[in-house]
Amino acid sequence: MSEVARCPIKLIIQIPCFNEEQTLPETLADLPREVAGVDVVEWLVIDDGSSDRTVEVAREHGVHHVVQHRHNRGLAAAFLTGLDTALHCGADIVVNTDADNQYDGSCIPDLIRPVLDDGVDMVVGERPIEQINEFSGVKKRLQRMGSWVVRRFSGTDVRDAASGFRAISREAALRLQVYGKYSYTMETLVQAKAEGLLVTGVPIRVNPQTRPSRLVKSVGQYVRRSAQTIVRSFALYYPFRFFFLVGLVPLAVGAALLVRWLGFWIFDDEYRSRLPSLLVGAVFTLVGVQIWVVAFLGDLQAASRRLLAEARVRERRRDLDQQS
Repeated sequence: MSEVARCPIKLIIQIPCFNEEQTLPETLADLPREVAGVDVVEWLVIDDGSSDRTVEVAREHGVHHVVQHRHNRGLAAAFLTGLDTALHCGADIVVNTDADNQYDGSCIPDLIRPVLDDGVDMVVGERPIEQINEFSGVKKRLQRMGSWVVRRFSGTDVRDAASGFRAISREAALRLQVYGKYSYTMETLVQAKAEGLLVTGVPIRVNPQTRPSRLVKSVGQYVRRSAQTIVRSFALYYPFRFFFLVGLVPLAVGAALLVRWLGFWIFDDEYRSRLPSLLVGAVFTLVGVQIWVVAFLGDLQAASRRLLAEARVRERRRDLDQQS
């Protein structure tokens, strides 16, 4: 009895770029042309409105697919454009890497192994943060703290939430959507868990720094934007839990003040002088209750968003099946 022929597995390595003509050749030279476990390896460059020769350099170095934004739209938009293009090019696995050659391309086989062997949907390459000499002590502590916070919010065990070196299955690429404009790394981890996708991390190696990071212009800006991304993502994908916890604070304060006033009313004849406690406690209680109402409304809206997302995934899957 003849065996059913196995469908070839295609890996597409995508590289978001913005004015990367100096570093792109070194990045491409570090990428593999063949990877064990997959049949086809192709490269994809997403040009995010570059004003230099990034596109020409990509084509000169044998990049299979090049897609361009007319103007600079940011890293998150370039990442999503890459996923969409990779899917239309028939990718079964997408590996995202940076154009500054930060990540060691020889680690790609290790990065995709959990996708091939264990059916994992997203694998994050975990950098050896403590061994990166270009990172200051403050940045290393912030990286550890930020990854811990993301683990708490997302329910994953990834130890380097800011790493952009990732392997993404076809199913995950169909489902991922980024609403923030700053970056995609933390938001996609929160979303992946909310979507029921399997996420894990693997240790990787890094190359010496070729240029300063363009995403992190200052420590303060990085902390502020990262905090905004985490809070926004948690509120978006877990609205009931988020607003329930937020509303619990004023509700607890209000309840304590009301209990205090009630105690004076029962045991102290001068309870009338404690009326401010009653008024402030009532206000805090009402604020807490209103926030809880928002929690229920947000949960209903999240249910609608999930239905729309499922419809979008089915439509995209149907279009891609018809194309193939």
